[in-house]
Formats: sequence, C-alpha cells, structure tokens
Amino acid sequence: MLPTAQRALGALFILFILAGCSGGNRRWEYRYVPGKTAILVDGKAVPPAGLPRQVMQALTAGNQIVGLPYKYGGGHRTFHDSGYDCSGTVSYALHGAGLIRSPGTSESLRSYGKRGEGKHITIYAKKGHAFIVIAGLRLDTGYHGENEGPNWSTRSRPIQGYVARHPPGW
Repeated sequence: MLPTAQRALGALFILFILAGCSGGNRRWEYRYVPGKTAILVDGKAVPPAGLPRQVMQALTAGNQIVGLPYKYGGGHRTFHDSGYDCSGTVSYALHGAGLIRSPGTSESLRSYGKRGEGKHITIYAKKGHAFIVIAGLRLDTGYHGENEGPNWSTRSRPIQGYVARHPPGW
C-alpha cells in the first residue's frame, strides 16, 4: 500500500475512534457519591453535610419551586412566579445561590460561566431547553415535550446537543 493511502486509512481510523467518543449517545446519569451527592426524599433534595454554602443555597432554592407548574416564560420577568419554564427554573436556583442577578434564557445559559461540568453545579443548555445538576441531582422541567414543572430527578437523560457550563469555582 502506498504511504499516502496508509496515512489516509490511519486518519479515517482515528476519526472513527473519535466519533465513538464524541458523545453521540451521551447521557446524564445520577451517581451517588457519599458525602458529595444529594439524595431525594419525598421529591426534595437532601444534601450531605459539608457542601459549600452557595451549593446548599442553590439546592434550597430548587426545593422552593419543586412541584410548581410548568409555565412558559415563568421566572423570566421576575424570579418569583406562579410557575417556571426550564430556564426560569435554572435561573431561580442560580439566583438563590447569588450566582446570577437576572433570569436567563436557555440560549443565554449556553454562554454562562465557564465551559464544562462543574464540581458541584452544572448547567446543561441548548437552544430551546436547559436544566441544572446541583450536588449530583438534576433539576429539570422534563423532556420529550413533557413540560412538567420543576422537579428533581435521578432518572438518566440524554445530553447530546447540550453545552455544559458551570459557575466559576463551582
């Protein structure tokens, strides 16, 4: 085989391997880690002792709106609303921890904070939807068009197409 053809085959092989690692079927999965991960008790997030104050505040904020109805645009004109959409839910939790001053949209959350998953808080955002993971629990308004109100979940969900962001330091 010619060296050029060998290089081309080698490059195709590397692209094939990288495509398998690209996250095409990536999922967010709940993984309990003692002392680091919150658990669910009657639909509320219960954190382990010793989490940083702002992480505890974000969990508390999420607990305050769990069970409220889904409301398109909810949480955008004001943090305190009768219902919340996806980005309103994420914004409420971040605001509860003092990490944002005004509500964001799923689009604006795509550039919030720093790139990648955070140690305690990660926002997953794409055009049209966002959710947040705090101390290992997912605060979301559903997917597959469910439009549920804010709820904590340990159920896995796809994250293909989402951008992972986190508050600086968290």
